[in-house]
Amino acid sequence: MNILHLSAVRNWGGGEKHIENLSLEMSEHHPEVSNIILCRKGSLFEQSLKNLELRHYTAPVFTSFDFRYVKKIIQVSKREKIDLIHIHDPNALSLAVLADHFFDLPPFIFSKKTSFPIRARRQTLFKYNYPKIKRILCVSEETKRVSLETLSDPDRFEVIYHGTSLKNKDQKCPFWIGSEYKLPEHSKIIGNIGNHIDAKNLESFVRTADFLVNKKNLKDLYFFQVGNFSELTPALKDLVQECNLDNHLFFSGYIPNASAFIPQFDMLLHTSKSEGIPQVIYESFYYKVPVVSTNVGGIPEVIEDKINGLLSDPYDFKGLGENLLFLLENPQVIPNFAKISRNKLFESFTSQIMAGKTLEAYKNALNGRLH
Repeated sequence: MNILHLSAVRNWGGGEKHIENLSLEMSEHHPEVSNIILCRKGSLFEQSLKNLELRHYTAPVFTSFDFRYVKKIIQVSKREKIDLIHIHDPNALSLAVLADHFFDLPPFIFSKKTSFPIRARRQTLFKYNYPKIKRILCVSEETKRVSLETLSDPDRFEVIYHGTSLKNKDQKCPFWIGSEYKLPEHSKIIGNIGNHIDAKNLESFVRTADFLVNKKNLKDLYFFQVGNFSELTPALKDLVQECNLDNHLFFSGYIPNASAFIPQFDMLLHTSKSEGIPQVIYESFYYKVPVVSTNVGGIPEVIEDKINGLLSDPYDFKGLGENLLFLLENPQVIPNFAKISRNKLFESFTSQIMAGKTLEAYKNALNGRLH
């Protein structure tokens, strides 16, 4: 079975990590499946694929309908005798639908990785209801629920949690946070990993830090954030200065293998206003780092409030701060949170489990045909 994975994004994030994990797990456990990736030329994802030595092609994507990417879909489908196209983002879906008008492509599977609503516009509905999409794989039950508010044919939908790989968890960390930023001994590090996009709501990350460091006078707390900078970054840095947090909150920018920092975190603070289920939560489970998060998207499907983590409403930086404070004042609850979370991870949320379920979805889309 030859699978072509389509990604047309510029940055590297959880969605791209999912493609990597899926390809690596398939290679190890299901070698009868050949995974080939078409990604955006010059992207961080391309560099990561090179480092992992995963088979891939590239094409430019400078507009929503860049015909060079469309042409490459057709070329690769012919050359590699592709049986199924697995599409991983909305822009790639638009390009695949366009390509299918020039060449009869094989069936599609689409992965819906966020809980953003699908707009009820004719053009949008056309591509999501495109007849070649045999299955829509949702990252969470919430993603499925939101999608079905707009789209037809619920039988196409299936929830497959992405999970995390249990391999390569001993990667060397680029640096020690305490040494790099000259933090005092016995400092507490609150971490966050996510690109500087609107959905991550990093303003709440800054305001939570302000609430604890300045309002609660907890000067031993330090906040460390890893992720691609964007047009939103200058305003976030201005807010850090406005709150006098220059010595307590640090934006590192993009760092490869950012999850290697997680063992240095005393807690993970996740402040998104919209999500599928972020990889960093699964990775924190693995490293036994307690999670304080907003209750958006599929996050409540993996974190039960006060059972294996603490949840607050989006934008509620005081609530997030109080939850962090609770863990600081009650460290005895952390081992139980960590134990429950790690058990959940191994039982339900590994990339090996995800790959097996995805293979079954591939077979179903092809009516059981396996090359």
